[in-house]
Amino acid sequence: MTIPLKPAALGRMMALIRKETYQVFRDPSSIAIGIIMPMLLLVLFGYGLSFDVKNLPVAIVTEESSAEASGAASGFRLSDYFNAVPVKTMAEAERLMLTRTVNAIVRIPPDFARNAALGQAEIQVLVHGTDANTARIALAYAQGAVASWQARESARGNPQAGASIAIEPRIWFNEANNSSYFLVPGLIVLVMTLIGALMTALVVAREWERGTFEALFVTPVRPIEILIGKTVPYFVLGMLGLALCVAGARMLFGVPLRGSLLILVAVSTLYLLVALGIGLLISSLTKNQFVASQITMVATFLPAMMLSGFLFDIASMPWAIQVITHVFPARYFVSLLQTLFLAGDIWSVIWPNAAVLAAMATLLMALSVRATRKELG
Repeated sequence: MTIPLKPAALGRMMALIRKETYQVFRDPSSIAIGIIMPMLLLVLFGYGLSFDVKNLPVAIVTEESSAEASGAASGFRLSDYFNAVPVKTMAEAERLMLTRTVNAIVRIPPDFARNAALGQAEIQVLVHGTDANTARIALAYAQGAVASWQARESARGNPQAGASIAIEPRIWFNEANNSSYFLVPGLIVLVMTLIGALMTALVVAREWERGTFEALFVTPVRPIEILIGKTVPYFVLGMLGLALCVAGARMLFGVPLRGSLLILVAVSTLYLLVALGIGLLISSLTKNQFVASQITMVATFLPAMMLSGFLFDIASMPWAIQVITHVFPARYFVSLLQTLFLAGDIWSVIWPNAAVLAAMATLLMALSVRATRKELG
C-alpha cells in the first residue's frame, strides 16, 4: 500500500485536514477531551489513587547452604503472596529485575546462620520501584514471610529462629516510594486512548450518520486520503496531550524521565497510531455514534485502565486474564512508559513492546483502509 504523492492527491488531503481541523476547533467536546481532560486526569489520578497488589514474582538468592538460610528462604517460597524464583547469583537476579521478570529480590547473605545465632541477622530485600504500591507491599510481605518462618521454627524449639532478623530494604528506580511515579506515566495511556480511539470513532461514525461520506464518494478522494485527512488533526491533538502529561508529570509531581525523550515520543507515536486505527476501524464497521462509542469504550478505554498494568498488577490476575491482556495494546505501552520514565532505556523491554505496537499499528491501518473503501455502506 502506497500513499499518493501527486499534487492533486496532496491537495485533496490538505483540504480534508484543514476541514477536520476547523471541525475540531468548532467542537467544544474535542477541546475538552484533548486538552482539559488530560490535565483533569493527571490531577485526579496523580493525587487521589493508591492500590494494593498480591502475587509478587521474587528472585531468591541464597548465598549459603545452612539450614537457617534454607528455612528463611522457605518463608518466601511457601507464602501465598510470592512467586519465588530461585537464582544462584545477584547478577542473575538483577538481570531478571531489569527485564521486569521479577518485581523483587530477596538476598540471604553468606553469614546469615552465624549472625542469626548472635541475633544480628539481616535479609536484604530489593524491590522494583516503578510501581511504588507494589514496592511498599513487597516490603510488608517480606516482613510477614520472615515472621512466619520464625514462628514455625520457634514452635519447633529452635532458639536461633526466634532471634531478631532485620529486613534491609532498598527500592530501585523510585527511592521516594511515591505512587505518583507509576500512576502519572500510566495516565498517558488513558489520555491517548481517549483522543486516538474514542474521539476518532465518534467523529467518523458521525460523518457516516450525516451522509458526509456519501458526498466524498462522488469526488476523486481515495480512502487512504480520507483516513489521513481524518487522523492528522487528532494525531496532533494526541501529541499535544502527551506533551501536557509529560510536562505535568515533571513539574507537578517531580516524576523523573530517566529514558530518552526521543524514544518516548517514538513509542507514543506508535501507540497513538494504534488507537487511531482502532477508532477508524470501529467507526467504519458500525457507522453509528452510539454503537461506536460503546464498542470503543469496551475494546480500548476499559482495558487500558483495568488490564494494562496501569492500576492493577497483571501478575496478580488469573492466568486466563493474563493471556487476554496480550491482545490489548495498552499493556505494551504501559510497560514502555513505566520503563522509560523510571528505569531508563532498557532495550530488552523497549524493543519487543515497541515491535508489537508497530505490528498492531500497521495491521489496524491496513484494515481501516480496507473498511473505508470507496463504496456506499
